[in-house]
Amino acid sequence: MNYTLHQLQIFLKISELESITKASEELHLTQPAVSIQLKNFQDQFAIPLTEVVGRKLYITQFGKEIAETAEKIINEVNAINYKTLAFQGKLYGKLKISIVSTGKYVMPYFLSGFIKRHESLELNIDVTNKLKVIESLELNNTDFALVSVLPEKLEVNAIELMENKLFFVGNKDLKLNKSLTDKKLFEELPLIYREHGSATRNAMELFINKNNLSTSKKIELTSNEAVKQAVISGLGCSIMPLIGLKHELKNNDLQIIPVKGLPLTTTWNLIWLKSKKLSPAALAFLDYINSEKDSIIQEKFDWFIKY
Repeated sequence: MNYTLHQLQIFLKISELESITKASEELHLTQPAVSIQLKNFQDQFAIPLTEVVGRKLYITQFGKEIAETAEKIINEVNAINYKTLAFQGKLYGKLKISIVSTGKYVMPYFLSGFIKRHESLELNIDVTNKLKVIESLELNNTDFALVSVLPEKLEVNAIELMENKLFFVGNKDLKLNKSLTDKKLFEELPLIYREHGSATRNAMELFINKNNLSTSKKIELTSNEAVKQAVISGLGCSIMPLIGLKHELKNNDLQIIPVKGLPLTTTWNLIWLKSKKLSPAALAFLDYINSEKDSIIQEKFDWFIKY
């Protein structure tokens, strides 16, 4: 047999995702290139590694065992690389962080300086909704998570990073009668919601229910960017995190509509399981956050503090 490390990496990714298309996207390769490598890898075994049923790719039991072995080999190769870096006096390893979708406007600024100091580190950021972030943390698939609402059923440590403010926003062309009450505002304007499981959606619904507000026609979208573009286009209004509206407010594409009880204010927290044994890379990141977070906020989020 004469398979390569590259082929092992490709087959492991295919086995994880059960899709050549998705594997090619994650590996930043073309689909034909991944298919060719899979065929070359398969040609070295007399037993099928994969099978296609109803146009869906499945990994055979033999293929799953080969994938497990491939993962061990790749981990050992990574360990050799990490040890080499350690002997050179460099911080090594992987840092995995799972963040809620709105957190993409926050977390990169708390990471950039750290990664520049430690260029040998591998960084993996998963951006998804709150439910999947908590699931990733619970399954120990990530070192840290960034959330604006602490999980109730998990024992976690937390570092407060900065405030998260949510305002009621509409597009620039929206003209409102000054005598319009908040109740009438919510009754007459179409509202745009995030999907179920989103922390922003939960905060919006809690505010509406707490204040006994009746809502107009409802539109549901699955990302903060989609909601923002829908509001800009005039499809409706929404309660949105200020952190993602910097350029739109500056360019007057959006306007903040004053509503009693708003903004809602929560806190961005970097959290990790109390039971987790943190790697040297994760511990170094915590030290960096504790020493640098105030200066990062002052430098990168001065516009946000003014609201």
